[in-house]
Amino acid sequence: MIIDSHAHIFSTLSGFGADGELKPLHNGKAIWSTGEVIQLLPNEYEETSFPVEELLKIMDQNKIDKAVLLQGGFLGFNNIEVSEAVKKYPARLTGALTVNPFCRNLDKILNHLLTLGLNTFKFEVSTGCGLMGSNGTFNLAGELMYSIYKKLYGKIKTISFDLGSPGDESHQVEALRKISLDFPNFNIVVCHLSSPRREQDENIKRELNLLCRENIYFDTAALFWKTRPENYPFPYARKYLNYAKDIVGAEHLMWGSDMPSTLCNASIKEQLEYASDVFNDEEKEWYYYKCADKVYF
Repeated sequence: MIIDSHAHIFSTLSGFGADGELKPLHNGKAIWSTGEVIQLLPNEYEETSFPVEELLKIMDQNKIDKAVLLQGGFLGFNNIEVSEAVKKYPARLTGALTVNPFCRNLDKILNHLLTLGLNTFKFEVSTGCGLMGSNGTFNLAGELMYSIYKKLYGKIKTISFDLGSPGDESHQVEALRKISLDFPNFNIVVCHLSSPRREQDENIKRELNLLCRENIYFDTAALFWKTRPENYPFPYARKYLNYAKDIVGAEHLMWGSDMPSTLCNASIKEQLEYASDVFNDEEKEWYYYKCADKVYF
């Protein structure tokens, strides 16, 4: 069985980040407020949208049993669409809620989100498409964020963080370790294996050792894109996966696709297969299914 631990949907693109709004064009393209046009989906998508039914179709084509919807600033928060998708397809999907901590009515928003029946929050905090792209730098272990964690503690199961890449002001791995110690009943997920770039071998080993904790987990969504440029079978990404397996263990790792944007760079078949011989049969069960099932479902 396979769980995609990191996927996205959007009927209407509403991204926001350091470059302002991200709005849809056609043929898979989108445009930032700076005027930069990006290829967000493969160009055969006449409309730049990716509703839940399209995600399920690709999952079925690739024999993916379940998926976790982890929205963020890049495509838009979409709390309502995510919660409705999970209610419609509860056997296939779960998802995360999210919030901008600088909203004036933060408590009112959190109170409402906690009624939607999901057990996960995600904070995409990167300096590009995340909260530190549009709000400036803040401390993930500071008073503001701790007020949120305290409100969520005992009410949700998991918090996921997209930290951006090493060197970014948002890449606060020491803060995540502190959070894991202060809130031991949270599952904490570090998205994208902490987004390492090429030639960062010693740093990723340091971070993996720092975050080697019972309640910290890692998804590997889009790892091959973080280590770009490289072609299938993505040797840099495979090398980093080997480090992670040796340091934190396969039972703390989970496969993810980061659909739909990664469809522009690699097929789901390639994304599933490039890591397969990194793990033995028992480790594969954890990596492709059991870890995500434990953390999110």
